[in-house]
Amino acid sequence: MAQSNPELVCALRATAKRLSDGAKYEWGHMGRCNCGHLIQTLTDMSDYEIVKSVDFQLGEWTEHAKDYCEGTGHKVDDIFLTLQKVGFSYEDVIHLENLSDKRILNRLQNGQRYLLRNKVDDVTLYMNTMADVLEEELT
Repeated sequence: MAQSNPELVCALRATAKRLSDGAKYEWGHMGRCNCGHLIQTLTDMSDYEIVKSVDFQLGEWTEHAKDYCEGTGHKVDDIFLTLQKVGFSYEDVIHLENLSDKRILNRLQNGQRYLLRNKVDDVTLYMNTMADVLEEELT
């Protein structure tokens, strides 16, 4: 799971709030999906700039995370380095995209253990719960 970092906690909460407030969300769009929105928060990049950074190769962040290799010179390197600086690994990217980290799911109320990766309410719940877990680790 991601490393506790105040900047990451704030970014997760800010991203969840922006999504709850109606930000354009599209799970199949690299700049408007779960990870795309977190990246927007951390980098101030637009959804278009994010897609451009992966050379318009639409796909899933899971694929980019699995293929990620530092130092290739690709623009996506900068995004992964930004994520790493706040304690968010490529494995965390995969979990966020699929809402699948068991530590987060086990913290959900009412025994809920399954979230839909493309449902905004589930994404915001996951991000806020992750922020709670990370914040507790800070104290």
